[in-house]
Amino acid sequence: MARPKTKSELLIASKENFNKLNAIIDQLSEAEQQKEFPEGTMNRNIRDVLGHLHHWHLMMLDWHEVGMSGKKPHMPAKGYTWKMTPELNRWIHANYQNTSLDTVRTLLNESYLAVQQLINHHSEEELFEKKRYKWTGSTSLGAYLISSTSSHYDWALKLIKKANK
Repeated sequence: MARPKTKSELLIASKENFNKLNAIIDQLSEAEQQKEFPEGTMNRNIRDVLGHLHHWHLMMLDWHEVGMSGKKPHMPAKGYTWKMTPELNRWIHANYQNTSLDTVRTLLNESYLAVQQLINHHSEEELFEKKRYKWTGSTSLGAYLISSTSSHYDWALKLIKKANK
């Protein structure tokens, strides 16, 4: 699917990619869902990947809440710059190591629904007009939402498929 350019395209792409991700996981046996990925990736199993997605949902929700209140959110997170995203992702990875896959799936479903509500709350213009909000800089709110939803789910889906070949 092409990169969403409208609210409806964003909602559809987000839902479709999220559902595809869950479907691929659901078709795996419990042992396959728990198995370690081949060497070479930071996220070593499905739990790690889903914890990563969940945490980026939480950051997106926080950016939105802080930004819409007129303040400048810490982006991507307090103490991190965009150039430090690998370090942030390592922190996220470590943060979910003692969380079960079932719990991470529940958390991800909850944060997914919260992000979908956020998308639904905004008009198409609010989502896709560049520079509309000071906190989004030169881009649009929609661009951040695409990155934290449909594009991110697509990354996760490809990673899980590759690891389970």
